[in-house]
Amino acid sequence: MKALLIFFLTLFVGIFFLMWGQTLYADSQPVDCGDNLDCVNKQISDLTNALNQSIAATKPLQSQVSSMQAQVEQIKQNVATIEQDLVIKKQQIDKGFADLTTKEQILNATVRDLYIKSYSNSPLLILLSSNTASNMTQQLAYQKATQDQDKSIITNLVLAITDLQQQRQELNTEETQLIATKANLDAQTAKLNQVIAGAQAYQANLNNQIASLTAKQQQLLAAKLASLDIPLYAYNTQGGCSSDINPYKDPGFGGTKFAFFTYGVPNRVGLNQYGALGRAQAGQNSDTILHAYYNFDGYQNENITINVNDGNGFNTGNIIWSGSLDDYVKRIYEVPDSWPMEALKAQAIAARSYAVAATNNGAMSICANQNCQVFQTNPKGGNWDSAVSQTSNQVMVQGGQVVKAWFSSTHGGYVHSSASIGWSATSFTKDAQDASGQINNWSDLQNNAYDKNSPWFYCDWGGRSQYNNTAWLQPSELADIVNVILLAKADSSTQTHLSQTDKPNPDGTDTWDANKVQQELQSRGIKSFTNISSVSVSADFGNGVTTSVTVNGDGGQQTFSGSDFKNYFNLRAPSNINIVGPLFNIEQHS
Repeated sequence: MKALLIFFLTLFVGIFFLMWGQTLYADSQPVDCGDNLDCVNKQISDLTNALNQSIAATKPLQSQVSSMQAQVEQIKQNVATIEQDLVIKKQQIDKGFADLTTKEQILNATVRDLYIKSYSNSPLLILLSSNTASNMTQQLAYQKATQDQDKSIITNLVLAITDLQQQRQELNTEETQLIATKANLDAQTAKLNQVIAGAQAYQANLNNQIASLTAKQQQLLAAKLASLDIPLYAYNTQGGCSSDINPYKDPGFGGTKFAFFTYGVPNRVGLNQYGALGRAQAGQNSDTILHAYYNFDGYQNENITINVNDGNGFNTGNIIWSGSLDDYVKRIYEVPDSWPMEALKAQAIAARSYAVAATNNGAMSICANQNCQVFQTNPKGGNWDSAVSQTSNQVMVQGGQVVKAWFSSTHGGYVHSSASIGWSATSFTKDAQDASGQINNWSDLQNNAYDKNSPWFYCDWGGRSQYNNTAWLQPSELADIVNVILLAKADSSTQTHLSQTDKPNPDGTDTWDANKVQQELQSRGIKSFTNISSVSVSADFGNGVTTSVTVNGDGGQQTFSGSDFKNYFNLRAPSNINIVGPLFNIEQHS
């Protein structure tokens, strides 16, 4: 009982502090910041502080939660054992009382016999009836032995009855205590589970709010990304991205140089066009290719009218063309006509499915550029026409609904679900490696990815004319970006001053140069960098995401999450130099 008391006291204290941590910042709700980056960052800082304080309040107890739950389970097992023992004890007591019927008969007979013997064998009667003194002595000795035996029987029977009665009383007390203990244990276990679940739900809600605001921050970075004019479709096979490492392209400045290379283009959901090419070249048919990129049940035929507008989205601009679904798909210019037929057929089905789902069965018009699908009023002809005809009117369906089959040119060895890149979750998209063999490291990715031959597979995006149009950065420039990350994470209110120094400040305030950023760090007791000597990158190769970036230099060593590094790198990096996706690596050249 003492152990139970100590346990319940610990449980009550734990529940109190968990509830305190849960409600401490329950009123932290973001307001709409519009496009005000400073407001967004202030909200992120506030929410992050709320989350950190909630975690700090619960952390000392979270480490005990598993132990406490284990104790609860152990106590429940002990209670079950006690219950079993009580059942056995009760059976033994009941059997003992059942046996008393026989024992009571023996007791009554023994008492009666003792009474008779005490009367009939009195010393006076023995004296009168005995012939000799020796005979009288023998009779008296026999009488005493008989009386002692009867008294012993009576005593033992009385003690047995008393013991059984005491055992029954103790059993009743234990049963009453057990019932109360079980009820208390169940109540406290339920309360513990409820409070833990509440604290976790609260912290998950804060995480969701922070993630949502980070998505808003990504929207503000979109303008810089858009300036790269990254081709999202495979039809334009000219050129490709900057690839300043293979072969090496000299920026014109000496010493160590750094560049960040991204795998694939920004949209990595659905059909990987160059991945489909690699799969077709490996002998896969269109059905196998499509199932690699989408979850769907099968195909059905659709024949609707498609209206094409001259705007940049759905139901925008003026209608420039109308026709049947297949006639529309024959005018789609997404992949080269020279590709294998199975890749073309997969693209035709995907393009047809996307058009039906995105226009709500033709209820809306669709644009003619890569914001929707690349369309020209003249039929493409050739092998593409054959691919459309061979898959006439076929669309992918899941659960009776046409799949909105997103696609892009190059995924960089992976396919992602819509939820994993920040879009609304969909059951027909998936997360998977897109490779002929397992990807466990950078070398596997380069060798096994189905889209490895895409001109946009591994790119450092952007460049500066004064440095031979390369995206190479000097160690001091990378040091400045690292300092910006340190300062922004230390004090989010400085964010509006940390944009690119070679462009006007988007917030209409002054942009702090490298020296000013160093001064601000020093004033906060944070060691700054003036030179970076090396950088290393870690990645989750199962999911295709850079997890951390570690830099070494005269400021020591600092490690940042992959997402934080990418966001602040894109905000501060000069010109239009960008990391354009979740999976990126570092290249260093001397």
